[in-house]
Amino acid sequence: MKYMGSKNRIAKEILPIILKNRKEGQFYIEPFVGGANIIDKVENPRIGIDINKYLIALLNAMSTGWQPPKVITEELYKRVKDNQNQYPDYLVGFIGICCSFGAKWFGGYARGKKNNGESRKYALESYNNILKQSVNLKEVVFRNITYSDFEYPDNSVIYCDPPYESTTKYKDSFDHSKFWNWVRNMTNKGHTVFVSEYNAPEDFECVWEKEVTCSIQANAKEGEYKKSVEKLFKFTTQSD
Repeated sequence: MKYMGSKNRIAKEILPIILKNRKEGQFYIEPFVGGANIIDKVENPRIGIDINKYLIALLNAMSTGWQPPKVITEELYKRVKDNQNQYPDYLVGFIGICCSFGAKWFGGYARGKKNNGESRKYALESYNNILKQSVNLKEVVFRNITYSDFEYPDNSVIYCDPPYESTTKYKDSFDHSKFWNWVRNMTNKGHTVFVSEYNAPEDFECVWEKEVTCSIQANAKEGEYKKSVEKLFKFTTQSD
């Protein structure tokens, strides 16, 4: 599923690091599961958490074989955006994310053209992506709860992809200082915690980094790209 800030492109590089010491039966948990583009490549037991109830409803529907509509008109997009409580949560999630510009939560109806000039069919593209991804989400437990309120099984492997500081805002505001303190506490409790970000506090170690390129707008022309350095961090405890 296309999702703002998706780590799908770097999954093959960071997962071997995250899962290196994972034991059989040990829980793998993502407190900011987003488009599930990392967790769909991990074996059970898995738990995906997110504060967006519509996203979680969509992921639950996907994991049980729901097929989204192949066509979403701009009229329907606007109607659902303005009347979210009148539609099933999973449909609101599909339209609000998969049919929005840049996969930003109701960030504007997605439109654009292919290289041959033909109009892109975003709903159909998302339909195909979801059908392909759904088979890898079976038996994943998805929960609508904040990362700090969930009761984590002992000694979990936790991968966090929170809203990045000083970047495009997500659906909800985010307290970064509280988050980093939470990571410290969870590590000290015996969990193995990794965090994707551009930067981290000084007591965190960067265990992987890579420069990536992304377009700054839909249908970006040559030169209309920005580069950034994706990093993976781990809290440095005294025992480390």
